[in-house]
Amino acid sequence: MQKIKLGQSDLHVTPICLGTMTFGEQVDEPTAHAIMDRALERGIDFLDTAEMYAVPARQETFGATETIIGNWLAKNPGLRQKIVLASKVAGPSRGMPWVREGSGMTPADIAASCEASLKRLKTDVIDLYQIHWPERHVPAFGSIYYDPAKEKSATSIHEQLEALGKLVKAGKVRAIGLSNETPYGVHEFVRLAEQHGLPRVASVQNVYCLISRGLENGLDETMHRLGVSLLAYSPLAFGLLTGKYDQGGTVGPGAPAGARISSYESVRKQRWGRADALAAARRYNALARAHGLTPAKMALAFCYTKWQVASTIIGVTSVAQLDEDLDAWGTTLSPELLAEIDQIRWEMRDPAA
Repeated sequence: MQKIKLGQSDLHVTPICLGTMTFGEQVDEPTAHAIMDRALERGIDFLDTAEMYAVPARQETFGATETIIGNWLAKNPGLRQKIVLASKVAGPSRGMPWVREGSGMTPADIAASCEASLKRLKTDVIDLYQIHWPERHVPAFGSIYYDPAKEKSATSIHEQLEALGKLVKAGKVRAIGLSNETPYGVHEFVRLAEQHGLPRVASVQNVYCLISRGLENGLDETMHRLGVSLLAYSPLAFGLLTGKYDQGGTVGPGAPAGARISSYESVRKQRWGRADALAAARRYNALARAHGLTPAKMALAFCYTKWQVASTIIGVTSVAQLDEDLDAWGTTLSPELLAEIDQIRWEMRDPAA
């Protein structure tokens, strides 16, 4: 795989990134280590994590994923220099007081979170440090409307950038990024960085898959014109685009054993648990089969080949699942198939926006 440059930073990453939010919840530590070993064997040296992981977020597993990665790095001296390691500072609490108290994300919060992540990861530097979700009260994780009445932002974007800039200057962070951001947010972070000589965001990590293509309604132009790279997460729509929910009636109890979306109510309440999201996924899955592809291969190939995407983040629970996702690399979708995909979107839009 040819490496991709992230934004205007000096980071070069593989076009597939190993997401790790299952580590510490669905995936135990030995299996997680085996998955990371295999990813490196297959040429994937880009890992993404976050301070709030594992998912679903709960106090007992807060920081568990970073700890597992840190133990893996400690067990393999010299490995740290071979990987690009990304992590995230959580935004305002959103009902998770064990992550952060209050509605803000102060410079002190950012500095403390970075120090804690470095300790858990057993490293001196995080290559890409991202804001997990905006401090501003913006539509995210399934909500679709901005409501000014809910705005409680306490820390300006300029202050956040200054805090991140201090981490870069101290050598604790190489580049910065955003996640779950809006066009306004990306523009403002870039504008203020250029105006004040602060670090420029290299990337934005947002949801992007067949049933959630909302970023094509403006955010993609913003990122293209500003030179900011997209890290696409949930390319398989939390499993809906693998076909494993095609036979049952819902994605609730009774779905395949061990599936995240069937096991955790908090996940079902977000975009992936909607009846219309499942209905759309089943349409795409049937289309894939009609063209001789597995649903997962078509869904992954869609992300792997889109001009908007710099790197696709894949999350797995086994080495076999990792191999299946990586084997989809190189698959091309015919113009006729892409036209049929767009037709389904025209009819069903973005039900998991």
